[in-house]
Amino acid sequence: MRKLLFGCGYLGQRVANLWIAHGDEVWVVTRRRQRAKELASDGFHPIVADITQPASLASLPSVATVLYAVGYDRHAGTTRREVYVDGLANVLDSLPSAELARIVYISSTGVFGQADGSWVDEDSPCQPTREGGQICLDGEQRLVSHPLGDRRIILRLAGIYGSGRVPRLETIMSGALPRGSENAYLNLIHVDDAVRTVCAAEQRATPPRLYLVSDGNPVPRGEFYREVARLAWPDQPSGSDRPSHKRSRSSENSQRRAGSDKRVDNRRMLRELGVQLEYGSYREGLPAIACESQ
Repeated sequence: MRKLLFGCGYLGQRVANLWIAHGDEVWVVTRRRQRAKELASDGFHPIVADITQPASLASLPSVATVLYAVGYDRHAGTTRREVYVDGLANVLDSLPSAELARIVYISSTGVFGQADGSWVDEDSPCQPTREGGQICLDGEQRLVSHPLGDRRIILRLAGIYGSGRVPRLETIMSGALPRGSENAYLNLIHVDDAVRTVCAAEQRATPPRLYLVSDGNPVPRGEFYREVARLAWPDQPSGSDRPSHKRSRSSENSQRRAGSDKRVDNRRMLRELGVQLEYGSYREGLPAIACESQ
């Protein structure tokens, strides 16, 4: 099957690798020519283009599946809105539509603004309090309103963690506790399970459809941070019991993020997509990452 990927990063690269392993023909869009050479050597069809420059998207291939998993590069000189909203619109306007069956759009549970510890599902109201969440929601709405929107599969992902990525690890290793209520909930999904879900949605979901993607086991922030500290320093006390711990100074945006407090329901994902999670919670996921780093 012919597939096209925008965003060959932490999540997208893993999905693309799996597609290639299954014999799919995969095109990948990148801004950098050196990166294009690397992708070509890995068996992909690279396209050098910039989603913020519509003219560069003029020759996109006709494919059955598009995955839009673009991350934000702070060094690229663009705003989040230019990437997540305007860039998506440029892509949608440039896609050949004849063969296209599915557009899988990676969004975020940050579109929810609940701060009372309540459960949220696909029918819960979206009232984001942070700019990033509002921009993700605007991107979703741009896709919904586009003529190709009826081919959408929107995946709102909880916080991704996995090999090489543990939330707030550097802060914790510095001896500081991240700012925010220790009792507020974190919602997580291991990257390997996120990849499984993206592939399952691409294969099994009937557009248009929306799914929340998480492990379904929200954890109080303090509990999670203490476990990270315990795995990082097995010979020292963990969490707030460590004498050297202090509260970190964080940006205004980080403080807003810390104010979020919701629990993400993943039952539609499990029921409709048949995803079998390898890491049902951080209790299984974090030790696996720690073993890889030893």
